[in-house]
Amino acid sequence: MNNLTNNFKNINNMEQYDLCIIGAGPSGYAAAMRAVDFGKRTVLIEKDKVGGAGLYNGALSSKTMWELSQKLRTINEGIKSAGRKAVDLSWEDVQKNLMDATFDRKFQYSCHLKLLQSEALNNIFKYERGLGTFVDSHHVEIKKANGEKKVIYAENIIIATGSKPRTLPNIEVDEKVIMTSDGVDHMKSFPKSMVIVGAGVIGCEYATIFSNFGKTKVYLIDRSDRILPFEDNDISDLISKNLKEKGVTIHNKAQLERLEIKDGEVEYELSYKDGTKEVIRVEKALLSVGRKLCIEGLKMENAGVTLSKRGVHIGDVDTQTNIPNIYVVGDASGHISLVNVGELEGRYAVERIFSKKYYPINYKNICTIMFLQPEVASVGINEKTCIEENIPVKVVKLDYSCIARAIAMRKTEGFFKIIVTDDDKMKILGMRAVGEHASSTIQGIGLLMKMDKNIQELAEMVHPHPSIIEGIQECVRMLLNKSIFKSSIFKDKLWCYRRLGNQIENLQRL
Repeated sequence: MNNLTNNFKNINNMEQYDLCIIGAGPSGYAAAMRAVDFGKRTVLIEKDKVGGAGLYNGALSSKTMWELSQKLRTINEGIKSAGRKAVDLSWEDVQKNLMDATFDRKFQYSCHLKLLQSEALNNIFKYERGLGTFVDSHHVEIKKANGEKKVIYAENIIIATGSKPRTLPNIEVDEKVIMTSDGVDHMKSFPKSMVIVGAGVIGCEYATIFSNFGKTKVYLIDRSDRILPFEDNDISDLISKNLKEKGVTIHNKAQLERLEIKDGEVEYELSYKDGTKEVIRVEKALLSVGRKLCIEGLKMENAGVTLSKRGVHIGDVDTQTNIPNIYVVGDASGHISLVNVGELEGRYAVERIFSKKYYPINYKNICTIMFLQPEVASVGINEKTCIEENIPVKVVKLDYSCIARAIAMRKTEGFFKIIVTDDDKMKILGMRAVGEHASSTIQGIGLLMKMDKNIQELAEMVHPHPSIIEGIQECVRMLLNKSIFKSSIFKDKLWCYRRLGNQIENLQRL
């Protein structure tokens, strides 16, 4: 392999780069832009579409659908309460909204890439459309759609090839009748009925979306005894209640025995622990059972890169593979499949390469959102983890109905929950926000966690009024026994307690 590398270096016409990035999804794109900041000669290779699942058939499209469905649900709830006919929205209207949103973001990416490839920037950046594969640890072959090939040299290489929806054995996915998230955007009309296999975040998000639109009878298959089993019961129970109120049938503790196309529809069979079975027919099926790495065809073995059980092998240093000059970021690392995490890793890898910074990535204060009804935002650990790991904590919880802005919005369903260490410092370990504007409330908590600050910082801060985040201040005031509303009076709205495992001590007092 060394001889091969030396031979390549002797080829005068070979393009040479400081960094080659394979994959132009969120993590690869972020890595490329950070490399431009360093003034390094960079090539970004993408075989399909710039933006990846963050733009197409993923985050942007599903969240655009969620926003539209939420607005429609809110409008129709108000109209129906006044005894008027609900607003009708066609699938064509939904698709137009999706296309407009996708075009806006795609246009930004396209213009950005085109303008970056200029002499004004000393031609330090180049975008290549094609399939990138390893020749060795420093050489990558780029194969164009027309069959044209070329080999480039790079001192460093980042793998950012992302992921794709996972499928199930013995279930044939045609993306028309039996779909993954890749097929949803390409439907021709609202299905009259749909079964969603998998009750994790994505499955519950699509169940929320289609039940909000009100044209699809939704069935949700859940192997566990409750949906969102990784979250606290109060969150899972609230989301489950709202889905059921919107007509969603949740098959709890169900084992999927078969799912197949019959007469152009989907027939599926479920079995339960008590020995009973049921067979149901629906128009469409959506598999939401996780994602798998997109590493086929990379030929990483040519570079000596190895795989772990979770993804591409990462050594003692974050993002670095077992080959020192090759890094992996985003979904391809098998770590956390989130756009913001992928971008963080992409930028970090470039800084590791060119600035030689060796600080570890902090994943403990990653803020996340689940687009459900209502939306759920989180940072840090939840109460379930504290119970499982026997962590001594204090927990405070405040109902949205005690927040002036929520009352003004007539959106009082939801709560804040903050978990702190059970000591005098009361350092924040985690937070869950469930309700309107939940995603706007957790960033401050994430910042305090990163800075290793305690709740005193929030208690003394003057929050804007009226705002949802005032509820956070009231939470920390309860922990400090300085609250405006006393938890001993509003026992059904305010909770403050000490927890160790399953043992709870009530801290509600005047």
